[in-house]
Amino acid sequence: MRLIGKLLKWLAILAAVIVVVFAGWLYVAPPALIQVAAGYSAKIVCSNVFIADRDQHEVLKVDVQAPGHPILGLIAMSVDREARTAHASLLGMFGGGLAVAREGAGCASVPDGDEAAAKLALVPAATGEASQALWPEGETVEPSQDPAVAAILDDPGMLGSGMRAVVVVKNGRIVGERYGDGFSETTPLLGWSMTKTVTAAIIGTLVREGKLSLDDTGLFEAWKADGRGAIKVRDLMSMSSGLEFNEDYGDVTDVTRMLYLEPDMAAFAAAKPLAHEIGKVFSYSSGTTVTLSRIWQNAAGADALAWPRRELFDPIGMRSAVLEADARGTYVGSSYLYASARDWARFGQFLLQDGLWNGEAILPAGYAAMMRAPSSAAPDAYTQGQMWLNGPSAGTPDGQDPDAGFDLPADTVWALGHDGQSMAIVPSKQLVVVRLGLTPSKLGYKSQAMVAALVKALP
Repeated sequence: MRLIGKLLKWLAILAAVIVVVFAGWLYVAPPALIQVAAGYSAKIVCSNVFIADRDQHEVLKVDVQAPGHPILGLIAMSVDREARTAHASLLGMFGGGLAVAREGAGCASVPDGDEAAAKLALVPAATGEASQALWPEGETVEPSQDPAVAAILDDPGMLGSGMRAVVVVKNGRIVGERYGDGFSETTPLLGWSMTKTVTAAIIGTLVREGKLSLDDTGLFEAWKADGRGAIKVRDLMSMSSGLEFNEDYGDVTDVTRMLYLEPDMAAFAAAKPLAHEIGKVFSYSSGTTVTLSRIWQNAAGADALAWPRRELFDPIGMRSAVLEADARGTYVGSSYLYASARDWARFGQFLLQDGLWNGEAILPAGYAAMMRAPSSAAPDAYTQGQMWLNGPSAGTPDGQDPDAGFDLPADTVWALGHDGQSMAIVPSKQLVVVRLGLTPSKLGYKSQAMVAALVKALP
Protein backbone atom coordinates (compact mmCIF):
# COMPACT_ATOMS: atom_id res chain seq x y z
CA MET A 1 0.00 0.00 0.00
CA ARG A 2 2.89 2.33 0.82
CA LEU A 3 4.35 1.69 -2.65
CA ILE A 4 1.02 2.40 -4.30
CA GLY A 5 0.71 5.60 -2.29
CA LYS A 6 4.15 6.77 -3.42
CA LEU A 7 3.33 5.87 -7.02
CA LEU A 8 0.08 7.87 -6.91
CA LYS A 9 1.94 10.79 -5.36
CA TRP A 10 4.54 10.79 -8.13
CA LEU A 11 1.84 10.46 -10.78
CA ALA A 12 0.05 13.46 -9.29
CA ILE A 13 3.30 15.46 -9.33
CA LEU A 14 3.94 14.42 -12.94
CA ALA A 15 0.42 15.40 -13.94
CA ALA A 16 0.83 18.77 -12.25
CA VAL A 17 4.14 19.35 -14.04
CA ILE A 18 2.55 18.46 -17.38
CA VAL A 19 -0.34 20.86 -16.72
CA VAL A 20 2.07 23.65 -15.75
CA VAL A 21 4.29 23.06 -18.78
CA PHE A 22 1.26 22.90 -21.11
CA ALA A 23 -0.18 26.09 -19.62
CA GLY A 24 3.19 27.80 -19.94
CA TRP A 25 3.40 26.76 -23.57
CA LEU A 26 -0.11 28.10 -24.25
CA TYR A 27 0.81 31.37 -22.54
CA VAL A 28 4.14 31.90 -24.31
CA ALA A 29 3.28 30.47 -27.74
CA PRO A 30 -0.47 29.93 -28.07
CA PRO A 31 -1.56 28.03 -31.20
CA ALA A 32 -2.75 30.16 -34.09
CA LEU A 33 -6.36 29.06 -33.60
CA ILE A 34 -6.39 30.46 -30.07
CA GLN A 35 -4.79 33.69 -31.28
CA VAL A 36 -7.40 34.03 -34.03
CA ALA A 37 -10.22 33.41 -31.53
CA ALA A 38 -8.84 36.02 -29.12
CA GLY A 39 -8.13 38.54 -31.87
CA TYR A 40 -11.57 38.12 -33.40
CA SER A 41 -13.29 38.49 -30.02
CA ALA A 42 -11.33 41.62 -29.11
CA LYS A 43 -12.01 43.22 -32.51
CA ILE A 44 -15.77 42.55 -32.62
CA VAL A 45 -16.33 43.66 -29.03
CA CYS A 46 -14.17 46.76 -29.47
CA SER A 47 -16.03 47.91 -32.58
CA ASN A 48 -19.48 47.33 -31.15
CA VAL A 49 -18.63 49.09 -27.89
CA PHE A 50 -16.85 52.14 -29.31
CA ILE A 51 -18.76 52.57 -32.60
CA ALA A 52 -22.25 51.21 -31.84
CA ASP A 53 -22.22 51.93 -28.07
CA ARG A 54 -23.39 48.43 -27.21
CA ASP A 55 -22.83 46.52 -23.97
CA GLN A 56 -19.60 44.51 -24.04
CA HIS A 57 -21.11 41.48 -22.28
CA GLU A 58 -24.03 41.30 -24.70
CA VAL A 59 -21.70 41.56 -27.71
CA LEU A 60 -19.44 38.82 -26.39
CA LYS A 61 -22.34 36.51 -25.61
CA VAL A 62 -24.61 37.20 -28.59
CA ASP A 63 -22.33 38.29 -31.44
CA VAL A 64 -19.15 36.36 -30.69
CA GLN A 65 -19.94 33.24 -28.70
CA ALA A 66 -23.49 32.19 -29.69
CA PRO A 67 -22.94 31.74 -33.45
CA GLY A 68 -19.22 30.99 -33.40
CA HIS A 69 -16.60 28.27 -32.96
CA PRO A 70 -16.83 26.34 -29.64
CA ILE A 71 -13.49 27.77 -28.54
CA LEU A 72 -15.10 31.23 -28.44
CA GLY A 73 -17.22 30.10 -25.50
CA LEU A 74 -14.05 30.02 -23.41
CA ILE A 75 -13.02 33.58 -24.22
CA ALA A 76 -12.86 36.17 -21.40
CA MET A 77 -13.04 39.89 -22.21
CA SER A 78 -12.07 43.17 -20.62
CA VAL A 79 -12.75 46.64 -22.01
CA ASP A 80 -10.97 49.80 -20.89
CA ARG A 81 -13.16 52.71 -21.97
CA GLU A 82 -10.63 55.32 -20.90
CA ALA A 83 -7.75 53.72 -22.81
CA ARG A 84 -10.19 52.70 -25.59
CA THR A 85 -8.92 49.14 -25.75
CA ALA A 86 -10.41 45.66 -25.63
CA HIS A 87 -8.50 42.59 -24.45
CA ALA A 88 -9.57 38.99 -25.02
CA SER A 89 -7.99 35.70 -24.01
CA LEU A 90 -8.81 32.03 -23.66
CA LEU A 91 -9.81 31.34 -20.05
CA GLY A 92 -8.56 34.83 -19.24
CA MET A 93 -4.95 33.74 -19.78
CA PHE A 94 -4.08 32.60 -23.31
CA GLY A 95 -4.09 34.19 -26.75
CA GLY A 96 -3.60 37.85 -25.92
CA GLY A 97 -6.16 39.39 -28.29
CA LEU A 98 -5.97 43.18 -28.37
CA ALA A 99 -8.00 45.77 -30.26
CA VAL A 100 -7.57 49.54 -30.11
CA ALA A 101 -10.22 52.17 -30.91
CA ARG A 102 -9.22 55.30 -32.84
CA GLU A 103 -11.64 58.20 -33.19
CA GLY A 104 -12.96 58.16 -36.75
CA ALA A 105 -10.98 55.09 -37.82
CA GLY A 106 -12.83 52.50 -35.74
CA CYS A 107 -11.06 49.61 -34.05
CA ALA A 108 -7.96 47.76 -35.18
CA SER A 109 -6.85 44.28 -34.24
CA VAL A 110 -3.31 44.60 -32.85
CA PRO A 111 -1.78 41.11 -33.05
CA ASP A 112 1.78 42.36 -32.50
CA GLY A 113 0.80 44.36 -29.40
CA ASP A 114 2.15 47.62 -30.85
CA GLU A 115 -0.56 50.03 -29.68
CA ALA A 116 1.45 53.11 -30.65
CA ALA A 117 1.63 52.05 -34.31
CA ALA A 118 -2.08 51.24 -34.33
CA LYS A 119 -3.14 54.66 -33.01
CA LEU A 120 -3.44 56.37 -36.37
CA ALA A 121 -4.05 60.00 -37.19
CA LEU A 122 -7.67 60.99 -36.64
CA VAL A 123 -10.13 60.78 -39.51
CA PRO A 124 -12.35 63.85 -40.04
CA ALA A 125 -15.83 63.47 -38.58
CA ALA A 126 -18.97 63.99 -40.63
CA THR A 127 -19.68 67.63 -41.38
CA GLY A 128 -22.95 69.43 -40.82
CA GLU A 129 -26.03 68.32 -38.95
CA ALA A 130 -28.73 65.94 -40.09
CA SER A 131 -31.67 67.86 -41.50
CA GLN A 132 -35.35 67.18 -40.92
CA ALA A 133 -35.98 67.00 -44.67
CA LEU A 134 -37.35 63.82 -46.18
CA TRP A 135 -34.90 60.93 -46.47
CA PRO A 136 -32.45 60.68 -48.22
CA GLU A 137 -31.86 64.45 -48.08
CA GLY A 138 -32.59 64.33 -44.34
CA GLU A 139 -33.76 61.87 -41.73
CA THR A 140 -37.55 62.30 -41.83
CA VAL A 141 -39.46 59.23 -43.05
CA GLU A 142 -43.16 59.40 -43.84
CA PRO A 143 -45.00 56.34 -42.50
CA SER A 144 -45.90 53.88 -45.24
CA GLN A 145 -49.62 53.38 -45.80
CA ASP A 146 -49.14 50.29 -47.96
CA PRO A 147 -50.64 47.27 -46.17
CA ALA A 148 -48.91 44.85 -48.55
CA VAL A 149 -45.48 46.19 -47.57
CA ALA A 150 -46.43 46.13 -43.88
CA ALA A 151 -47.54 42.50 -44.16
CA ILE A 152 -44.18 41.50 -45.62
CA LEU A 153 -42.16 43.40 -43.03
CA ASP A 154 -44.26 42.04 -40.18
CA ASP A 155 -43.66 38.44 -41.25
CA PRO A 156 -40.79 36.95 -39.16
CA GLY A 157 -40.18 34.35 -41.85
CA MET A 158 -39.53 37.07 -44.42
CA LEU A 159 -37.17 39.01 -42.15
CA GLY A 160 -35.29 35.95 -40.90
CA SER A 161 -33.93 34.95 -37.50
CA GLY A 162 -31.56 37.48 -36.00
CA MET A 163 -32.81 40.41 -38.09
CA ARG A 164 -31.51 43.72 -36.77
CA ALA A 165 -32.63 46.13 -39.49
CA VAL A 166 -34.56 46.15 -42.75
CA VAL A 167 -34.96 49.26 -44.90
CA VAL A 168 -36.97 49.32 -48.14
CA VAL A 169 -36.49 52.18 -50.61
CA LYS A 170 -38.80 52.74 -53.59
CA ASN A 171 -38.34 55.63 -56.03
CA GLY A 172 -35.81 57.23 -53.71
CA ARG A 173 -37.92 57.22 -50.54
CA ILE A 174 -38.07 54.83 -47.60
CA VAL A 175 -41.42 53.02 -47.78
CA GLY A 176 -40.84 50.61 -44.91
CA GLU A 177 -38.36 49.73 -42.18
CA ARG A 178 -38.17 47.41 -39.21
CA TYR A 179 -35.64 47.05 -36.37
CA GLY A 180 -34.81 44.23 -34.00
CA ASP A 181 -34.90 44.58 -30.22
CA GLY A 182 -32.11 46.87 -29.02
CA PHE A 183 -31.44 48.34 -32.49
CA SER A 184 -32.77 51.46 -34.19
CA GLU A 185 -32.43 53.66 -37.25
CA THR A 186 -29.30 55.24 -35.71
CA THR A 187 -27.43 52.06 -34.72
CA PRO A 188 -24.25 51.56 -36.79
CA LEU A 189 -24.27 47.97 -38.06
CA LEU A 190 -21.46 45.94 -39.59
CA GLY A 191 -21.86 45.11 -43.26
CA TRP A 192 -19.03 42.56 -43.38
CA SER A 193 -18.36 41.89 -47.09
CA MET A 194 -20.92 44.47 -48.22
CA THR A 195 -17.94 46.72 -47.48
CA LYS A 196 -16.29 45.37 -50.65
CA THR A 197 -18.89 47.16 -52.77
CA VAL A 198 -18.17 50.41 -50.92
CA THR A 199 -14.47 49.95 -51.67
CA ALA A 200 -15.28 49.67 -55.36
CA ALA A 201 -17.17 52.96 -55.16
CA ILE A 202 -14.29 54.66 -53.34
CA ILE A 203 -12.00 53.55 -56.17
CA GLY A 204 -14.45 55.20 -58.55
CA THR A 205 -13.95 58.55 -56.84
CA LEU A 206 -10.21 58.28 -57.50
CA VAL A 207 -10.86 57.32 -61.12
CA ARG A 208 -13.03 60.45 -61.37
CA GLU A 209 -10.12 62.58 -60.17
CA GLY A 210 -7.63 60.95 -62.54
CA LYS A 211 -5.61 59.54 -59.66
CA LEU A 212 -6.24 55.91 -60.61
CA SER A 213 -7.22 53.92 -63.69
CA LEU A 214 -8.85 50.51 -63.87
CA ASP A 215 -6.16 49.56 -66.38
CA ASP A 216 -3.22 50.50 -64.15
CA THR A 217 -0.60 47.74 -63.75
CA GLY A 218 2.63 47.40 -61.78
CA LEU A 219 0.55 48.10 -58.70
CA PHE A 220 3.25 47.15 -56.17
CA GLU A 221 7.01 47.37 -56.55
CA ALA A 222 7.46 43.69 -55.71
CA TRP A 223 4.93 42.70 -58.37
CA LYS A 224 6.98 44.35 -61.12
CA ALA A 225 9.62 41.64 -60.75
CA ASP A 226 7.30 38.79 -61.74
CA GLY A 227 4.05 37.93 -63.48
CA ARG A 228 1.97 39.84 -60.92
CA GLY A 229 3.11 43.04 -62.59
CA ALA A 230 0.47 42.42 -65.28
CA ILE A 231 -2.43 42.44 -62.82
CA LYS A 232 -4.78 45.35 -63.52
CA VAL A 233 -6.99 47.15 -61.04
CA ARG A 234 -10.00 45.81 -62.98
CA ASP A 235 -8.76 42.23 -62.45
CA LEU A 236 -8.78 42.80 -58.71
CA MET A 237 -12.20 44.48 -58.91
CA SER A 238 -13.72 41.38 -60.52
CA MET A 239 -11.94 38.89 -58.22
CA SER A 240 -9.92 37.47 -61.11
CA SER A 241 -6.41 38.65 -60.24
CA GLY A 242 -5.04 35.11 -60.21
CA LEU A 243 -3.57 35.60 -56.74
CA GLU A 244 -3.58 32.71 -54.29
CA PHE A 245 -5.86 33.18 -51.27
CA ASN A 246 -7.82 30.77 -49.07
CA GLU A 247 -11.17 32.35 -48.09
CA ASP A 248 -12.41 29.45 -45.92
CA TYR A 249 -13.65 30.48 -42.47
CA GLY A 250 -13.88 28.51 -39.23
CA ASP A 251 -10.18 27.69 -38.93
CA VAL A 252 -6.79 29.32 -39.47
CA THR A 253 -6.73 30.11 -43.18
CA ASP A 254 -5.51 33.06 -45.23
CA VAL A 255 -8.59 35.15 -44.48
CA THR A 256 -8.65 34.60 -40.70
CA ARG A 257 -4.88 34.98 -40.49
CA MET A 258 -5.05 38.25 -42.42
CA LEU A 259 -7.87 39.72 -40.34
CA TYR A 260 -6.64 38.70 -36.87
CA LEU A 261 -2.95 37.76 -36.96
CA GLU A 262 -1.46 40.30 -39.37
CA PRO A 263 -0.98 43.95 -38.34
CA ASP A 264 -0.34 44.87 -42.01
CA MET A 265 -3.13 43.11 -43.87
CA ALA A 266 -2.33 44.55 -47.30
CA ALA A 267 1.30 43.43 -47.12
CA PHE A 268 0.16 39.91 -46.26
CA ALA A 269 -2.35 39.74 -49.13
CA ALA A 270 -0.07 41.40 -51.69
CA ALA A 271 2.71 38.89 -50.93
CA LYS A 272 0.60 36.01 -52.24
CA PRO A 273 1.88 34.37 -55.45
CA LEU A 274 -0.05 33.83 -58.65
CA ALA A 275 -2.11 30.63 -58.62
CA HIS A 276 -4.20 31.18 -61.77
CA GLU A 277 -4.04 32.95 -65.11
CA ILE A 278 -4.75 36.65 -64.64
CA GLY A 279 -8.25 37.70 -65.60
CA LYS A 280 -9.47 34.17 -66.35
CA VAL A 281 -10.37 32.51 -63.04
CA PHE A 282 -12.85 33.84 -60.48
CA SER A 283 -11.57 33.46 -56.92
CA TYR A 284 -13.47 35.31 -54.21
CA SER A 285 -10.94 36.83 -51.83
CA SER A 286 -11.03 39.34 -48.99
CA GLY A 287 -7.29 39.65 -49.51
CA THR A 288 -7.96 40.99 -53.00
CA THR A 289 -10.12 43.81 -51.64
CA VAL A 290 -7.67 44.74 -48.89
CA THR A 291 -5.02 44.90 -51.61
CA LEU A 292 -7.31 47.26 -53.54
CA SER A 293 -7.60 49.41 -50.42
CA ARG A 294 -3.85 49.83 -50.25
CA ILE A 295 -3.71 50.59 -53.98
CA TRP A 296 -6.28 53.38 -53.79
CA GLN A 297 -4.72 54.75 -50.60
CA ASN A 298 -1.33 54.88 -52.33
CA ALA A 299 -3.00 56.77 -55.18
CA ALA A 300 -4.68 59.22 -52.80
CA GLY A 301 -1.38 59.92 -51.03
CA ALA A 302 -1.53 62.28 -48.07
CA ASP A 303 -5.33 62.52 -48.42
CA ALA A 304 -5.87 58.78 -48.00
CA LEU A 305 -7.31 58.71 -44.48
CA ALA A 306 -9.71 61.58 -45.15
CA TRP A 307 -10.68 60.47 -48.65
CA PRO A 308 -13.68 58.15 -47.99
CA ARG A 309 -15.37 60.66 -45.70
CA ARG A 310 -14.70 63.67 -47.89
CA GLU A 311 -15.29 62.14 -51.32
CA LEU A 312 -18.08 59.62 -50.65
CA PHE A 313 -19.68 59.47 -47.20
CA ASP A 314 -20.25 63.20 -46.63
CA PRO A 315 -21.48 63.99 -50.15
CA ILE A 316 -24.22 61.33 -50.01
CA GLY A 317 -25.08 61.88 -46.34
CA MET A 318 -23.65 58.68 -44.82
CA ARG A 319 -22.96 60.46 -41.55
CA SER A 320 -22.89 57.28 -39.46
CA ALA A 321 -20.34 55.48 -41.65
CA VAL A 322 -17.10 54.34 -40.02
CA LEU A 323 -14.64 52.52 -42.28
CA GLU A 324 -12.11 50.81 -40.04
CA ALA A 325 -8.38 50.73 -40.71
CA ASP A 326 -5.93 48.02 -39.69
CA ALA A 327 -3.01 48.46 -37.31
CA ARG A 328 -0.82 49.90 -40.08
CA GLY A 329 -3.33 52.30 -41.57
CA THR A 330 -4.86 50.35 -44.45
CA TYR A 331 -8.63 50.53 -44.56
CA VAL A 332 -10.07 47.02 -44.20
CA GLY A 333 -12.18 47.50 -47.30
CA SER A 334 -13.05 43.84 -47.45
CA SER A 335 -14.98 43.62 -44.22
CA TYR A 336 -15.21 46.50 -41.77
CA LEU A 337 -17.67 49.27 -42.52
CA TYR A 338 -20.19 50.16 -39.81
CA ALA A 339 -23.18 52.32 -40.79
CA SER A 340 -26.84 52.67 -39.90
CA ALA A 341 -29.29 50.70 -42.03
CA ARG A 342 -30.58 53.98 -43.48
CA ASP A 343 -27.05 54.94 -44.50
CA TRP A 344 -26.48 51.53 -46.08
CA ALA A 345 -29.70 52.23 -47.99
CA ARG A 346 -28.35 55.65 -49.00
CA PHE A 347 -25.37 53.88 -50.52
CA GLY A 348 -27.64 51.50 -52.43
CA GLN A 349 -29.72 54.41 -53.73
CA PHE A 350 -26.52 56.18 -54.76
CA LEU A 351 -25.54 53.19 -56.92
CA LEU A 352 -29.09 52.98 -58.28
CA GLN A 353 -28.71 56.62 -59.36
CA ASP A 354 -25.54 55.69 -61.28
CA GLY A 355 -23.24 57.51 -58.88
CA LEU A 356 -25.13 60.81 -58.93
CA TRP A 357 -26.26 62.62 -55.78
CA ASN A 358 -28.21 65.88 -55.81
CA GLY A 359 -27.06 66.40 -59.37
CA GLU A 360 -23.38 65.94 -58.52
CA ALA A 361 -21.37 63.18 -60.19
CA ILE A 362 -19.63 61.37 -57.34
CA LEU A 363 -18.60 58.55 -59.69
CA PRO A 364 -17.52 58.84 -63.34
CA ALA A 365 -20.20 58.40 -66.00
CA GLY A 366 -20.93 54.71 -66.51
CA TYR A 367 -18.89 53.58 -63.51
CA ALA A 368 -21.86 52.42 -61.39
CA ALA A 369 -23.24 50.53 -64.40
CA MET A 370 -19.84 48.86 -64.76
CA MET A 371 -19.97 47.87 -61.09
CA ARG A 372 -23.27 46.07 -61.77
CA ALA A 373 -22.19 44.44 -65.05
CA PRO A 374 -21.22 40.73 -65.17
CA SER A 375 -17.52 39.91 -65.06
CA SER A 376 -15.91 37.85 -67.80
CA ALA A 377 -14.42 35.37 -65.31
CA ALA A 378 -17.75 34.68 -63.54
CA PRO A 379 -20.54 36.00 -65.81
CA ASP A 380 -23.25 34.09 -63.93
CA ALA A 381 -22.11 34.94 -60.41
CA TYR A 382 -20.04 38.10 -59.96
CA THR A 383 -19.82 41.60 -61.40
CA GLN A 384 -16.96 43.82 -62.52
CA GLY A 385 -17.25 45.89 -59.34
CA GLN A 386 -17.33 43.79 -56.16
CA MET A 387 -21.00 42.80 -56.35
CA TRP A 388 -22.96 39.56 -56.76
CA LEU A 389 -25.42 38.70 -59.51
CA ASN A 390 -27.26 36.31 -57.17
CA GLY A 391 -28.63 36.67 -53.66
CA PRO A 392 -27.47 34.82 -50.53
CA SER A 393 -26.49 31.20 -51.13
CA ALA A 394 -27.33 29.91 -47.62
CA GLY A 395 -28.36 26.29 -47.95
CA THR A 396 -27.86 26.18 -51.73
CA PRO A 397 -25.80 23.17 -52.92
CA ASP A 398 -22.59 24.01 -54.77
CA GLY A 399 -23.16 24.55 -58.47
CA GLN A 400 -26.82 25.47 -58.14
CA ASP A 401 -28.45 28.88 -58.63
CA PRO A 402 -29.13 30.55 -55.24
CA ASP A 403 -32.00 32.48 -56.84
CA ALA A 404 -33.80 29.42 -58.23
CA GLY A 405 -37.46 29.50 -57.30
CA PHE A 406 -37.55 33.25 -56.62
CA ASP A 407 -39.21 35.66 -59.05
CA LEU A 408 -36.60 38.40 -59.20
CA PRO A 409 -36.02 40.91 -62.02
CA ALA A 410 -33.08 40.04 -64.25
CA ASP A 411 -31.21 43.25 -63.40
CA THR A 412 -31.14 42.60 -59.63
CA VAL A 413 -27.64 42.83 -58.15
CA TRP A 414 -26.48 42.31 -54.59
CA ALA A 415 -23.96 43.41 -52.00
CA LEU A 416 -23.63 40.51 -49.57
CA GLY A 417 -21.93 39.98 -46.23
CA HIS A 418 -21.25 37.34 -43.59
CA ASP A 419 -24.05 36.28 -41.21
CA GLY A 420 -26.97 37.44 -43.32
CA GLN A 421 -26.08 40.94 -44.50
CA SER A 422 -27.60 41.80 -47.86
CA MET A 423 -28.48 44.74 -50.06
CA ALA A 424 -30.52 44.15 -53.22
CA ILE A 425 -30.51 46.82 -55.92
CA VAL A 426 -33.19 46.51 -58.63
CA PRO A 427 -32.77 49.34 -61.16
CA SER A 428 -35.81 48.37 -63.28
CA LYS A 429 -38.05 48.70 -60.21
CA GLN A 430 -36.21 51.66 -58.61
CA LEU A 431 -35.94 49.49 -55.51
CA VAL A 432 -33.29 49.04 -52.81
CA VAL A 433 -33.73 46.53 -49.98
CA VAL A 434 -31.22 46.43 -47.10
CA ARG A 435 -31.31 43.61 -44.56
CA LEU A 436 -28.81 43.45 -41.68
CA GLY A 437 -28.59 41.04 -38.78
CA LEU A 438 -26.87 38.11 -37.15
CA THR A 439 -28.04 35.12 -39.16
CA PRO A 440 -25.43 32.41 -39.76
CA SER A 441 -25.72 30.71 -43.16
CA LYS A 442 -26.38 27.34 -41.47
CA LEU A 443 -29.89 28.65 -40.71
CA GLY A 444 -30.62 28.67 -44.43
CA TYR A 445 -32.18 32.15 -44.53
CA LYS A 446 -32.38 33.82 -47.95
CA SER A 447 -33.49 37.42 -48.32
CA GLN A 448 -34.51 36.69 -51.93
CA ALA A 449 -38.01 35.74 -50.73
CA MET A 450 -38.49 39.12 -49.05
CA VAL A 451 -37.11 41.03 -52.03
CA ALA A 452 -39.29 39.08 -54.47
CA ALA A 453 -42.38 39.77 -52.35
CA LEU A 454 -41.53 43.47 -52.20
CA VAL A 455 -41.01 43.61 -55.98
CA LYS A 456 -44.52 42.20 -56.40
CA ALA A 457 -46.02 44.53 -53.78
CA LEU A 458 -44.34 47.64 -55.21
CA PRO A 459 -44.84 47.56 -58.99
